Amino acid sequence: MSAKILLVEDDPGLGFVIKDNLAHKGYEVTLCKDGEHGHEVFDQQFFDLCIFDVMMPKKDGFTLAEQVRKKNSQVPILFVTAKAMLEDKLEGFRAGGDDYIVKPFSMEELFARIQVFLKRTNGNHRENNSFTLGEFLFDGKNFKLSHSSGEKTLTQKEAEVMKLLCCNKERVLKREEILKAVWGDDDYFMGRSLDVFISKLRKYLKEDPNVEIVNYHGVGFKLEVK
Repeated sequence: MSAKILLVEDDPGLGFVIKDNLAHKGYEVTLCKDGEHGHEVFDQQFFDLCIFDVMMPKKDGFTLAEQVRKKNSQVPILFVTAKAMLEDKLEGFRAGGDDYIVKPFSMEELFARIQVFLKRTNGNHRENNSFTLGEFLFDGKNFKLSHSSGEKTLTQKEAEVMKLLCCNKERVLKREEILKAVWGDDDYFMGRSLDVFISKLRKYLKEDPNVEIVNYHGVGFKLEVK
C-alpha cells in the first residue's frame, strides 16, 4: 500500500512538480494551496507524512504544524522553505517539525528525506522498543512516554533521540553521535536543533526528579536514572 503524503505548497508550479514527481515514485499525494485548506484536509484524512511550505497565505507552515501536532504527534512533518536563517529553522522544530529542506533542492534529496522517515516508521514495528526509566515507561514503537500523571506522545524525531539515549543509558553520548544517528549530519545548525529536542525531552521527564538528561558541556549528553 502506497504511503499517503499531505503536501501544502502555495506556489502552483512547485506544488505540481513535487506532487508529480512523488506520484511517479508511487506515493499518494494530496496537494493543498494554503495552510487553512491543509488543516481542513488533515482533519478529514490519515496521512503517513506531511510536507509543509513555511510562507503561505491564510496560515503559515509553522502555525499549521502546531495545529497538526495537537491532533497527531507521530506523523512526520518536513518543512520546505526558502528561509535559511538559523532561528527560522529552530522555530520550525519548536513548532513540531521533524526536518527541514531549503529551496532550491533536488527531487533526489526530497525522496531521500521521505524514505528515511517512512523506513524508520515501518522499522519500529520489528524492534524491541520498551524502556523503563524510573517512574516512566517509554514505548519507542508507538512514541509514547507514560507516567502515573499521564501519557505523552512524542514526535518521530523526539522518539529517535529518546530511544538513542535509552539504548545508551548511563553512557555519555557525544553530540556528533546523536546528530549523525538521527539527522545524518553534525553541522552547527543541526547541533542547535539537537538542543531544542533535548529541552523538550527534559520537560517531558520533569515529573520524576530521578530521571535526568545530563549535559556534558562540549561533549554530549547522558541519560541518568538514580
